Amino acid sequence: MNVATVSQAVASRRSIREFDSRPVDSTLLRGILDKARQSPSGGNLQPWHATVLSGKRLDRLRQEARTAMMKGLDGVETPEYQIYPADLQDPWRSRRGHNGEAMYTALGIGRDDKAARMAAVARNFDFFGAPVGLLLHTPHWMGKPQWADMGMWLQTLMLLLVEAGLGSCAQEAWSTYPETVKRVADIPADHTFFCALAIGYPAINAPINNFPNPRAPLDEIVRFFED
Repeated sequence: MNVATVSQAVASRRSIREFDSRPVDSTLLRGILDKARQSPSGGNLQPWHATVLSGKRLDRLRQEARTAMMKGLDGVETPEYQIYPADLQDPWRSRRGHNGEAMYTALGIGRDDKAARMAAVARNFDFFGAPVGLLLHTPHWMGKPQWADMGMWLQTLMLLLVEAGLGSCAQEAWSTYPETVKRVADIPADHTFFCALAIGYPAINAPINNFPNPRAPLDEIVRFFED
C-alpha cells in the first residue's frame, strides 16, 4: 500500500519479518536510496555507507551465515559493538520482553519450545525471505554522533520504502557475524558494520507482520515545561 503523507508512513511502518516473492526493481530502489541522501547529519558529514546485496551475492551471505550458525561455538564471531546494555533495566527490559513474547505468540510458538524459537531467530539470517539485503557500515573512527546520523538515514530510508509500497526490517542480529558479512560483502576492514536491512514487499496477511507492537505513552517519554 502506497502512502501519501509522512504521517501515514510513520504510522504504517513496522518491522516486516515475512516477505512475498516479488522482486524489487533496481531502478525503484536506486531512486529511493537517492532520495535518502537528503537525511540530516552533523556538519553534513554523511557518515553512512551502504552495501546492497541481491541475487547470488545475497544467497552466498545467507549460506555462509547458516554455515557459521551450524558450527555452534566454533562459528562464533566477535561483535564490533554491544546491541543492548548488559544491565538493561525497566521499563526498557520489559518493553523488549513484551515485544519478543508478542512476536512468538504471533508465530504460534510456546515459551518452552526452544527449537522453534531458535528456528525463528535463524530466520534473521535468511533476511526473512526478502529479495534485497542492505548492509549499513561506517569508518570505525566515527563517534556516537555519527552513529546517530546513521540512525536518521536509516529511518529516512525506511519511511521512503513505505511510501513506495515496500517494507523493511532493520536487523542488528547480523552484527553477531561481522567477519562473515564484511568478507562476503567486501566491506572495508576499517569500517564498523552496524546492521542489515531486509527490503521487499510485505506478506500482508502474515501474522508475524500484524501482531500488536504498542509504543510508550507520550507523557512517559516527553516532559513539557510551559511556565
